[in-house]
Amino acid sequence: MAAYVIGEVEITNAEAMKAYGPLIAVAVNKFGGRYLARGAKPEVLEGGPAHNMLIIEFDSAEVARQWYRSPEYAAAKAVRQGASNLRLVLVGSFVKDPNIAR
Repeated sequence: MAAYVIGEVEITNAEAMKAYGPLIAVAVNKFGGRYLARGAKPEVLEGGPAHNMLIIEFDSAEVARQWYRSPEYAAAKAVRQGASNLRLVLVGSFVKDPNIAR
């Protein structure tokens, strides 16, 4: 079952982040990830201000965890740390509830 890594990032040092993009792309590609959104400033419908967002689809939650623990991601993470504030969450499945409005 597909799993999604959803991130929200506040870039604090744009110059330092220039090296991050190519590194993270290599890591995502190695694990078969697919960007559904990347670098998109979302439209806030409710709540406080939002930062740039990313959504990466992986074949499973386990593959997403392997990506996160990989040396390739560690290299990208080392570049990103200190140049941004990032929150990543893993959504492993969605509950199909007919009582939830679509």
